[in-house]
Amino acid sequence: MLKTRIIPCLQLIGDSLVKTVKFGNHGYIGDPINTVRIFNELEIDELCFLDIRATVEGREPTFSILQQISNECFMPLSYGGGVKDFNTAKKILNIGFEKIVVNTEAFRNPGLITVLADHFGAQAVIGSIDVKKNIWGKYNVFVKDGMEKTGLDPVEWAQQLQEKGAGEILLTSMDRDGTWNGFDVELTKKVAEAVSIPVIANGGAGNIQHIGEVVKTGHASAVSLGSMVVYQKKEMGVLVNFPDKQELEKILH
Repeated sequence: MLKTRIIPCLQLIGDSLVKTVKFGNHGYIGDPINTVRIFNELEIDELCFLDIRATVEGREPTFSILQQISNECFMPLSYGGGVKDFNTAKKILNIGFEKIVVNTEAFRNPGLITVLADHFGAQAVIGSIDVKKNIWGKYNVFVKDGMEKTGLDPVEWAQQLQEKGAGEILLTSMDRDGTWNGFDVELTKKVAEAVSIPVIANGGAGNIQHIGEVVKTGHASAVSLGSMVVYQKKEMGVLVNFPDKQELEKILH
């Protein structure tokens, strides 16, 4: 097991696996169950699934596909998307997922984070923060799959989520999502230094050097990978894969 958690973060729309670029232009990747089987073979430590349209479409998670994923998967799982209340979260955890990712509803109803943490433990609750930089260089938090600007500062929001009971932060740069250009190290460092809970850097990974940079310079506790683990290379075809673990160990040493 790697010292730093490297987590494939897979995007769902219902029962289909997709991948976005800057929260738009999603491309079809394939069947999530087959993808899980490949990651089982690759002996990945952890997997995250996010249904990116559930909240926007006002629907529940697709529980049938989550059950299939849980049945097939050998490693710990986290899920986000359409988690709007305690019962939805409970159902997902009962299916076999270990962690719940809460984004939009944490903004609408911050008390939900506390309710979930009190009942299931902070380790089961991930506060998700989607961040976009404006033309003046100011960071803003967005919800509803990046469609709604909140006016919140990501550092202050991360601190609030920690106070509410979140055990981890999933920090996504909307500007870097799917670009292969590297993580927003500055953003990651600001948030990581402001909280005591783990921060998972997400959005922009294109090679293992990017992973090393966001861990060493950005102080990320864990790293989330999207395009890197579902495509051969940038602008090339679908290929479910994972970076060489020995190379990762060298870069993270």
